[in-house]
Amino acid sequence: MSLNILIVDDSAVIRKMIIKTLGLSALPLGEVCEAGNGQEALDIMDRQWIDLVFADLNMPVMDGEVMIEKIRSNPEWADVPIIVVSTEGSRTRIERLQSQGVRFVHKPFSPEQICRVVDNLLELCHEE
Repeated sequence: MSLNILIVDDSAVIRKMIIKTLGLSALPLGEVCEAGNGQEALDIMDRQWIDLVFADLNMPVMDGEVMIEKIRSNPEWADVPIIVVSTEGSRTRIERLQSQGVRFVHKPFSPEQICRVVDNLLELCHEE
């Protein structure tokens, strides 16, 4: 089973870093899509199946928190695992997102952190 992954960040450098990290992991990658903001991400999800989303919070057009709310409110996407990769420091905001089942990785991140959170998340998905 290969995973279709969507990486949503307004920084092309961060998107490429996540892609490189995933490429070095043992994950069975399918298609890896990129979006520069939440609206672009939702447009991609309308067109193709996504198994896992990496998302920044602070982006133009539509921020990550609004995008996550829209994903969670859509029955077709509600269970898609989401990993937020952000510099966000607000404990309240992080806890609000975690209550929606979102995982959180702080920038700057190491490849090991990304791999660990993905492995953990996918293990939980296989147990359900």
